[in-house]
Amino acid sequence: MTTHKLSGSIQPQAEWPSAFLTQMQAQLGAEFTEFESALVQPTPVSIRINPRKLTDPLNPDAGLAYDTTELAQVPWCPQGYYLPERPSFTLDPLFQAGAYYVQEASSMLLYEALRQTVNLDRPLRILDLCAAPGGKSTLLASALHPDSLLICNEVIRSRVSVLRENLDKWGYPNVVVSNHDPEDMSNLTGFFDVVVVDAPCSGEGLFRKDPDAMQEWSEASVDLCSARQKRILAAAAPLLDKDGILIFSTCTYNEQENAENVRFLVENGFRNRPLILPSEWNIVERQAGNDETGDAVGYQCYPHRVRGEGFFISVFKKTTFTAPVKLEARTFRTIRALRPRETASAAKWLQNPADFSFWEKPNGDVMALPKALEKTFLFLDSALKSKGFGLEMGQFKGTDFIPSHALALSTAVNQTLPGLELSKEDALRYFKKENLVFDEPVKGWLLARYKGMNLGWVKGVGTRVNNYLPKDWRIRMDIKEYV
Repeated sequence: MTTHKLSGSIQPQAEWPSAFLTQMQAQLGAEFTEFESALVQPTPVSIRINPRKLTDPLNPDAGLAYDTTELAQVPWCPQGYYLPERPSFTLDPLFQAGAYYVQEASSMLLYEALRQTVNLDRPLRILDLCAAPGGKSTLLASALHPDSLLICNEVIRSRVSVLRENLDKWGYPNVVVSNHDPEDMSNLTGFFDVVVVDAPCSGEGLFRKDPDAMQEWSEASVDLCSARQKRILAAAAPLLDKDGILIFSTCTYNEQENAENVRFLVENGFRNRPLILPSEWNIVERQAGNDETGDAVGYQCYPHRVRGEGFFISVFKKTTFTAPVKLEARTFRTIRALRPRETASAAKWLQNPADFSFWEKPNGDVMALPKALEKTFLFLDSALKSKGFGLEMGQFKGTDFIPSHALALSTAVNQTLPGLELSKEDALRYFKKENLVFDEPVKGWLLARYKGMNLGWVKGVGTRVNNYLPKDWRIRMDIKEYV
């Protein structure tokens, strides 16, 4: 692969594939020089705030947990903000609490695509088909009606754990995590109102952010990605109900992965849905249609035009009908309903327990299911083999209930449970999984909090507080200079 070194690069050793630069010269024309200059500039840093974790629920007058008043807003996402520099997110207790998600700004354009094409004021069934690590899943969860169902699927098993962790931090109980190849989801034919396919791609739009993606790029890899995307889209199409919305996106620029897939969808039962984007956003409308497909467009973010990376998005409406699969399921396959006494005990841990039913897995884990989605979960229990749904609450150990970490981070947890407000120093020690010592004795289960945001569980034993942070969540960085 022939490479070309850009002058003035913030990564002096980075060599850009010549074929990629030639492709971009042809695509951008006179703008290429500005694009080339942008590639050697620092990558913008942006976050998206969790709208259900804005303030201390016990003291809303205390102000925002994460103060955004001095930050520039991402134009196309009301919860998106730019940071002046990149901090150590790992060592921010608010990040660990799920108060915000670190997400590249251009990809937040998904929110505007949803807003313009979907009725977000009613319950919907949504599938994020290629979900890990969870950026778009958490955006979807925030945007949807609380009685909506969101299935976050990841085909690569090793990536499911980070997806699960990020969704646990975000704390929404109407989310399902699944681990299926798109072609193995045929039991959900005609099931969804919206399917989001943020397809695996060659990553051209992230080259300045991720040099490894640049080193792996080749014209052959572009062709391979394009073919894989068509396979994913072909499997996704039947999962939508008639008139359902499919949102296709990539973090790349080339025609094979973007325009060709737009035409593929238009030729296979979909109508392209244009968006109306303000000209001051500087997002380029790219024509992808031809004489056979007619007009079809996608929207491209370029780093020299927007404060973000390269990102492409296009929206479609399904015009054909696919008969849904009918599965008869009267009971869950493995979970049983809690007995009345256990239900009464578990219910105390939730803010609105009447909105949930309570169940137990064979291993003793207690889970809460939103009643509005219980029948849907019953169907999914038969339709999907590898999935996890419901709010993981904890386990009964004799007469004691051991609450789960997911419960502490959930937006459904009872906010009036006893808590312990920590300083930043103690919060970081908590995430190092150190036991904490206080002057005054404390007793029983307590929510460790920082700026009113729940971090996890501790249990008081006199003046010592035992730390129940899961081992896998422990911070391994040295925190001496931060405390």
